[in-house]
Amino acid sequence: MSGRPGRQSVLGRERPHMSTASNIAIAKKAYAAFAAADLPGAVEHVSPDIEWVVGGDSVVSGTYRGIDEVVGFWITMAGLGYTVTPIAFFGDGDTVVVLTESTAGGDVDEAADIIEFRDGKVVRFRSVGDQSRFERVWGGKPAGEQGSVDRGAV
Repeated sequence: MSGRPGRQSVLGRERPHMSTASNIAIAKKAYAAFAAADLPGAVEHVSPDIEWVVGGDSVVSGTYRGIDEVVGFWITMAGLGYTVTPIAFFGDGDTVVVLTESTAGGDVDEAADIIEFRDGKVVRFRSVGDQSRFERVWGGKPAGEQGSVDRGAV
């Protein structure tokens, strides 16, 4: 941390540091935009080099990189009837954790979404919860494709 409040030193360069409250406010806006199917609003604070990680071995599991892949994933999830409702937001600097309740194929579950920010943009997203849920609801990957798939390499 540099001597100036609100700034971090990265590789010797100063860059603005967003407050925890600012990052939580951005996360709240993003969840509201996603729920309203407002794609421009949902991607407004997404970094071009985002990494979106979906654990497990379901047909939607893998690592999605970049805005195009992430938006494609969101569209797929919406088409499958997936919804998510944030319950509570917690933060520490550039990390925000959102406790959620989501519905997938009529199955309701709770999870914790971990969102990492850099300069007010989401750079990494992962959800911690029942990883086998999507497999139960929508099916697993074909044999030989089990484990996380790097969507950028597909």
